Amino acid sequence: MAKATRVLSMYDVPMWESIERGAWALQRCSGCGVFRYPPSPICPDCHSMESEWTPLAGTGTLLSWTVFHRQYFDDYKPPYNAVTVRLTEGPIIVTNLVGAEPDKDCIGRSVVIVYETHEGQQLPRVKYTKSE
Repeated sequence: MAKATRVLSMYDVPMWESIERGAWALQRCSGCGVFRYPPSPICPDCHSMESEWTPLAGTGTLLSWTVFHRQYFDDYKPPYNAVTVRLTEGPIIVTNLVGAEPDKDCIGRSVVIVYETHEGQQLPRVKYTKSE
């Protein structure tokens, strides 16, 4: 089985540096204000090539989830979950939920970004907000 590795382009490096600092930032289009994820040289909405790296609020809403019972990567022992989250800023990410496992009532729940070290790399994860 393969070990998961990052494939970085010159557009990804600032994002991963912000994650390493525990303050995830994404490109925000200087033309229309849309956040870009994944990072890219041009805005998919207005085609501007101008952007600024802007810290995220660190919150979002859980859209979907699954639990894998088969091992696909050496560093992820089953069972493990994968969740789809819409960040407050708009982009949709796929990550893991830490703490309580996802269940039938988790769709639409608020989550907060947390950071965990996995195989020596800092990664963004999510957990339910304390108010829920």
